[in-house]
Amino acid sequence: MNISFDIQGKIAVVTGGAGVLCAAMCRALAAAGAKVAVLDLRLEPAQALAAELGNGSIGLACDVLNRASVEAAAQTVIQTFGRVDILINGAGGNKPQATTNPQQSFFDLPAEALRWVFDLNLMGTILPSQIFGKYMAEQKEGVILNISSMNAFRPLTRIPAYSAAKAGVSNFTQWLAVHMAQEYSPNIRVNAIAPGFFIGEQNRALLMNEDGSLTPRGRQILAHTPMGRFGSPEDLLGATLWLVSPASAFVTGVVIPVDGGFAAFSGV
Repeated sequence: MNISFDIQGKIAVVTGGAGVLCAAMCRALAAAGAKVAVLDLRLEPAQALAAELGNGSIGLACDVLNRASVEAAAQTVIQTFGRVDILINGAGGNKPQATTNPQQSFFDLPAEALRWVFDLNLMGTILPSQIFGKYMAEQKEGVILNISSMNAFRPLTRIPAYSAAKAGVSNFTQWLAVHMAQEYSPNIRVNAIAPGFFIGEQNRALLMNEDGSLTPRGRQILAHTPMGRFGSPEDLLGATLWLVSPASAFVTGVVIPVDGGFAAFSGV
């Protein structure tokens, strides 16, 4: 039996690539022998990470909500490498103005903030999938990996826009998997991972106090996580490498939780 996780020489594109979680993915891809195009809204950290990765990796500025920007990045990738084998749609995030709190009720959430979160997470996944996916359709092969969230399975309190947007990402993942396999090639696969609770700059204040102790919300989350801890970026890498490699050749249209058991726990 030959089970291959080999991605040596593959061309991988990662949007939001200079972020904490996606930077770890970029490092894992490069360590496995892939050549990585790090796409980020910020050029300098994208180029710095690409230089760290080596292996011919490149860093490019890319606004995933601007079609011309994504097309320009795609053209550079194709001119540099000749093809694209892997797309990881890592750009996403939430916004305080789209989050309920004692000072800001659901009824007062501004439409522009809600729309910003919808667009970044859902349209920021769809647009790169259209543009890079077209090259995959021409090649008749490729892998797209989206980043959903545990909020897509069960929405959390306070973050209605983010939860709804990530549910859209999961649904779109399933739709695109069927569409690409039926319309273009069964060798084009589309899947997603759904991270549980990972501490990053966007949610640190919600989960941890300045002294490093847990906030009430942080304690509640860990109480519902059987493994009893937050995730680290390294926890995403096994699932990522599996889903972008030939080892998952018959896997498409799935959303894999990486959550320490959070989704499986009923609370009792």
